[in-house]
Amino acid sequence: MPVLVASDLDRTLIYSAAALALTMPDARAPRLLCVEVHEARPLSFMTETAAQLLTDLGDAALFMPTTTRTRKQYQRINLPGPPPKYAICANGGHLLVDGATDHDWHARVLARLSDECAPLAEVQEYLAKTADPLWLRKQRVAEDLFAYLVVERELLPEEWVKELAAWAENRGWTVSLQGRKIYAVPKPLTKSAAVREVARRTGAELTLAAGDSLLDADLLLAADRGWRPGHGELADAAWAAPQITALPERGVLAGERILREFLRDCRGTRPV
Repeated sequence: MPVLVASDLDRTLIYSAAALALTMPDARAPRLLCVEVHEARPLSFMTETAAQLLTDLGDAALFMPTTTRTRKQYQRINLPGPPPKYAICANGGHLLVDGATDHDWHARVLARLSDECAPLAEVQEYLAKTADPLWLRKQRVAEDLFAYLVVERELLPEEWVKELAAWAENRGWTVSLQGRKIYAVPKPLTKSAAVREVARRTGAELTLAAGDSLLDADLLLAADRGWRPGHGELADAAWAAPQITALPERGVLAGERILREFLRDCRGTRPV
């Protein structure tokens, strides 16, 4: 039976220039491969070593990108290795099969959201009413499923985020602060539910996962084994679980380490 590898992308396997964390001397910095271009500009990177590891992983397991990105944002990414058969976008709202949305899965997700949490419009209204133009740069809706804000992080009051989280909790939503983005996501909208569906379809007996943010916690807990990097919301909170390994690496080198761990477990060998 195949091994299913479900991994978050941003700040887990791929990194913006601001998130690379290249703390070593310039002459010792790793060679980087651009894996995303947006509006004719390079946007996301991984090390060349990580690119080769990901290619090898595609031959050893069923690799499935698992992201909060919208489908359009995901499709900008050009990962090395064989094209993934499955991908999860919009935090589980869309399950892609050979690049196309599985409409039955999406309908099931919409039904759960309707039954179990406050409507998106109520959350949008609250965000518009309480966000301060002093630090708010953009307010967006993703796939008509969840909302997010782009903010000036250094001006963002910590107390406002806490108040938003408490308000959202009472309405069946969760809040995640990732870099310059604040996500408000319905609790039933999870990566783990979509991963379980793919595991069921493929007959996978072993699921491996990695992620860095609060929105990845359910994904990690649903896996047989998981890894989190030394940066991100989960690391900041010292989040831990029995089957999860907390790695010391931060930035783009954490992505490389995660891929080494995936390959080691797929092959049942010592670290590569």
